[in-house]
Amino acid sequence: MGKGVAKSLAGVPAEMGTITASGLKLDSFKHEIQDYLVAGWTVTLGMPAYSLSGTINTGSGSGTATFSVPAKDIEGVQVDMAAGLQTGDRVLTIPVNGGNDVVVLCRVVDNCA
Repeated sequence: MGKGVAKSLAGVPAEMGTITASGLKLDSFKHEIQDYLVAGWTVTLGMPAYSLSGTINTGSGSGTATFSVPAKDIEGVQVDMAAGLQTGDRVLTIPVNGGNDVVVLCRVVDNCA
């Protein structure tokens, strides 16, 4: 079956697929692929400045306080996309290694929702 996948996908650009209960089903390939890869992303997360207000309870009473947090870039944040994929999710994939492997690049969502 691996050779069939390779032959079917060799030279094919990015492809849409659907996550199934046990693998990945590409739109143009009739067999489910159970051994696929998922892109790993390391990003810098930009956090804007913000304030939080609330009640503080202490042993001697309570009061209100506001905490101001400055803007901050957090480097090296790992995006675990594989953990967030669910059955039925539409994904964008690309064949690699001459079509022997398929990498899920991202989940695709409907912009109209």
